Amino acid sequence: MTIQQMEYIVAVNRHRHFVKASEECGVTQPTLSTMIQKLEDELNVKIFDRNKHPVEPTETGERIIRQAEIALHEIHRIEEMVYNETEKISGNIRIGIIPTIAPYLIPRFISIFKNDYPDVALTISEMKTNNIIYNLKNSLLDMAIVSTPVDQNDLLEIPLYYEKFVAYFSPDEPKKNTVLNATDMPLDHLWVLQEGHCFRKQIFNFCGKSSTHNTTYEAGSIETLIKIVDSNGGYTVIPELHLPLLSETQKTHIREITSPPAVREVSIIIRNDYIKERTVNVVADTIKKIIPEHMLDEHLKRFSIKL
Repeated sequence: MTIQQMEYIVAVNRHRHFVKASEECGVTQPTLSTMIQKLEDELNVKIFDRNKHPVEPTETGERIIRQAEIALHEIHRIEEMVYNETEKISGNIRIGIIPTIAPYLIPRFISIFKNDYPDVALTISEMKTNNIIYNLKNSLLDMAIVSTPVDQNDLLEIPLYYEKFVAYFSPDEPKKNTVLNATDMPLDHLWVLQEGHCFRKQIFNFCGKSSTHNTTYEAGSIETLIKIVDSNGGYTVIPELHLPLLSETQKTHIREITSPPAVREVSIIIRNDYIKERTVNVVADTIKKIIPEHMLDEHLKRFSIKL
């Protein structure tokens, strides 16, 4: 059994498709199929049931693939150890990020990262949390920046910073006080993001109420929510990092949320078997240059990330 053959069977298992696996591995489909057939002949066992669509591993094949994944993980750890000692950062990094974080990080992140690591091919995809989790588990992303916890046992969460929520009110809304009680926020005038955004779920979690309300439109972005509030009344909830984007007049429409304060944890998430410690650290270090220090995770301020 060769390293190449192990990579092939792991790729086929991940995609459940020989053509897609061959594209990932950079070989033709006949070459990949032939190499896997040779491995099956060598071991005298069928690893995949080719009669099923999509293709599935046999019972014995599943155990072989698990051991191949473990072996490849250890091989890549050796490569990464040597790479960290001898090479500068290069290659590809694929990052996913949720829409309610992207506007505050990505513009400066790209600029800083390209300047500091010009040899890295950076791919950033904006998507909802469920899609990010799927892509991470299928190795279509290297890491992601999301609001945590995501409650996935096979994903590792590395806290980056903690961000408060504030309420943004229409200028026509009577300003009874400068703060809101998180457990007593009125939902009949609350505008929220559309279903599928974790930000929406967090709002109703800290309100302590269900998502049934009289909203007639659910926006796809925080900027849209603010414009809706300005034009139609009511209020919405926005993250702390959005405040610098408001006009001076709009900033007077902000109210603090208390009892308890509304805060989200923002983290890098990776697969448990991800081994590129140096890559995770360069992403985290770039984010540290963007986020105000008082928001950063205390451990991240003092230590590098260890996988």
